[in-house]
Amino acid sequence: MKPELASDLWEALWQEYQARVNYAQIYQNMIINAGGTLTNDHIAFRSLRLVVDTPQGEINLGINHLAQIALALGYEPAGEYKFAATHLYARHYRHPQQAEFDLPKLFISELIVDELPENIVRLIYQTVSAIPEKSISYLTPVVSNENNLASIIQQLKQTFTRPWQIPRRSVVEEVNKITQYGAWVLLHGYAVNHFTAYINRQNTPAYPDIETTASALANLGVPMKAEIEGNVTCGLRQTATQAVTEMVNVLDDSSHTEIQIPWTYAYYELAQRYLIETQPGKPELFEAFLSKNAQQLFEMTRR
Repeated sequence: MKPELASDLWEALWQEYQARVNYAQIYQNMIINAGGTLTNDHIAFRSLRLVVDTPQGEINLGINHLAQIALALGYEPAGEYKFAATHLYARHYRHPQQAEFDLPKLFISELIVDELPENIVRLIYQTVSAIPEKSISYLTPVVSNENNLASIIQQLKQTFTRPWQIPRRSVVEEVNKITQYGAWVLLHGYAVNHFTAYINRQNTPAYPDIETTASALANLGVPMKAEIEGNVTCGLRQTATQAVTEMVNVLDDSSHTEIQIPWTYAYYELAQRYLIETQPGKPELFEAFLSKNAQQLFEMTRR
């Protein structure tokens, strides 16, 4: 039951995501109109490595918070990545029945908050430590009652939102000066950071590779990243659309009322994977990630 539950959950998040990121909808229509199929290689999430006190006790808001859902759904850790310059750490998860159920990999990253300047740590902690009690129950969902899938999916979906209070505008802007990643998480919480089109599975001669796919999207008016990261030898090449900008809610410091300001939300990524020789004469499809590529893609949400 768990693979089916995972598939339904990711589909529910996909529907919400593409409603916000119209570039993903344009890609889907383009591929389907060409007789191809849509498959997502991975889904990326962001988080904060920071322990906060709640009525239910101490909770770490980092990777392990989301990982508990991944593990409950049958996913397994498959690789880790460090980004010292930007104080980030990431881990990716893969489902053992990935091929059978067409399940995407998960790429979950976290900002190591304690490595930031003291004033920024304080601002982040003050914002995320005030989690409304009604949100607490969603912080530790348990995949147990598999008889009511709709109810479980609805509960799990609540995890992929922002559980803490609306941040103050001055806090977001001050944090953004040091870490645009941190500002993004304060605003969007655990919302999907991006889905990723799997070029290998498009199954249409109209778009045989990442170059033709990216070029076709650009011709449809989708603003694309200028470069394609990675190379065939490394086993992975990636590019992305630009991030969409949304109006987000923040607290005005003067009036203490909610106002809206524009901020980046998400982009849609494209990934093509290649065979590499892990052992002489034994080529295997590269299923992991490249830190250099990932660092470039982290920057796509910079304002």
